[in-house]
Amino acid sequence: MFVKEGIIASPGIVIAKALVYEKIQVEVNKSKIEDAEAEIVKFQNALKKSHEQLETIRAKAVSELGAEEGAIFEAHAMVLDDPEFVEGVELEINDNHLSADHAVKIVTDRFYEIFDQMDDPYFRARVADIKDVGTRVLHNILGIVQADLSQLDDDVIIIADDLTPSDTAQMDKKRVMGFATNIGSRTSHTAIMARSLEIPAVLGLGDITETVKSGDLMVVDGLTGKVCVNPTKEQLKSYENEKLKYQNYLKELEELKDLDAVTLDGRKVELVGNIGEPNDVAGVLKNGGVGVGLYRTEFLYMNSEVMPSEEKQFAAYRSVLEAFPDGPVIIRTLDIGGDKKLPYLPMDEELNPFLGLRAIRLCFKEIGLFKIQLRAILRASVYGHAHIMFPMISSITEVRQAKTILLDCMKELDEEQLPYDKAVKVGVMIEIPSAAIAADIISKEVDFFSIGTNDLCQYTLAVDRMNQDVSYLYDPFNPAILRLIKQVTATSKDNFFTGMCGEMAGDPLAAILLLGLGLYEFSMSALSIPQIKKIIRSVRYEDAKKIAQAALDMETGEEIMDFVKDSMKKLNLNI
Repeated sequence: MFVKEGIIASPGIVIAKALVYEKIQVEVNKSKIEDAEAEIVKFQNALKKSHEQLETIRAKAVSELGAEEGAIFEAHAMVLDDPEFVEGVELEINDNHLSADHAVKIVTDRFYEIFDQMDDPYFRARVADIKDVGTRVLHNILGIVQADLSQLDDDVIIIADDLTPSDTAQMDKKRVMGFATNIGSRTSHTAIMARSLEIPAVLGLGDITETVKSGDLMVVDGLTGKVCVNPTKEQLKSYENEKLKYQNYLKELEELKDLDAVTLDGRKVELVGNIGEPNDVAGVLKNGGVGVGLYRTEFLYMNSEVMPSEEKQFAAYRSVLEAFPDGPVIIRTLDIGGDKKLPYLPMDEELNPFLGLRAIRLCFKEIGLFKIQLRAILRASVYGHAHIMFPMISSITEVRQAKTILLDCMKELDEEQLPYDKAVKVGVMIEIPSAAIAADIISKEVDFFSIGTNDLCQYTLAVDRMNQDVSYLYDPFNPAILRLIKQVTATSKDNFFTGMCGEMAGDPLAAILLLGLGLYEFSMSALSIPQIKKIIRSVRYEDAKKIAQAALDMETGEEIMDFVKDSMKKLNLNI
């Protein structure tokens, strides 16, 4: 018996036999080739076969998992068509006389390194897609057939180094009870798939494939991030009890789905979802979200080979607005720059890209691009309750500049007699310390704030959260962060609200604190909504205010976190 601890990727507890899924190691031919034309033909045939396979997998994923998961394989097909990929491979074959398989590996590794060096966890997690596509093409060139997970005889927990989207889409969903992998993060596709399938998963276990054998009895505890291999009778009994408690807890959450997020003494807040594309709406609705608190529109641009037209954007925004006829949909304008690039929009290299030409700053430079998006949002605004949100605002001057451009777009639509919501709400993300400190000034020009805690913490504490050497300093419970949040929420008044769309909004440990600090709207990943709703419905607002006030007087993040935990225990709140 032994226990290992990794990253919680999907909640729940499962007990089943292990199935170690080993990938075939591919050896490429590194000899120089003479017949480049023949290698090109091999490559093109492999591309064609890969396309056919991906279409089959996509259809299966859509049928069994949903459109969002199916879209993953549309993205894979786009990689196969990417000129940089295809031409890159053909160039290696023609100019460097590499075999088709060697050329594919070289170009795939090149793509892999570019994505792997990105700071944004979402894009870094996309290295799995690159790897998946490259491996598929390689297997098709070399005629390799990977082990089949689509038909299993028993219930199993899959143990693997990592699981590609293709692996998870094809596996026998009735028999796979959980995942445990060597690598992976909360934003990797393995984690996303596990949550879609609603099966427990613990990732990032390091060497789990080397320490577990197929047939070992395993417990995957997606609540604590632990896996237990060959548990004792006592441990097994304990895990079975915890599993039953969690199942009962899920039933309680399900019963809350259609109820308001209102405290015991009547304070009502809005729980809404963060989305990246229209397909994400289904998850928000399923989990009882009343609207969208952060629509990350950059994915619309990044999932396209050319700049998305006004019509394409209009259709996307309209579909989301129509899904929430009574709820708000906060559409964040383009947040490109930093580590997010568009292949069709040339941008100079910068020494400090996160402090450089990104988000609203880029939109001021590319006004034509900005106006297309604003026109599309305005036109869609008649189909629901659209809110326009500007990211990376540092001063009231930038707000006024953005609103001037918005006004120009409104005048254009008036001249073209195109309808839009003339009372559309306008807000800003508070993610730069200067904006938080000057919130009272900026509030004069907008209808709402949404606090982006990920960047606010990073910039306030001067810590790169992706840098492992200093990431321990990244602490949303730091007193400086809480005081800034309080300063921002203090600006809320009639017809003006403050929400939050950073990771902290979906953290159960932070919920009472944020409620007590005066937050009106919590926007988070769809799966977090039920748990936060339960906490909100279990406390009195007056008690939450006292807890928040006491926390504001404390000196360290650790002290605050311990205090919140103790307070939740006293309120009989288990998370």
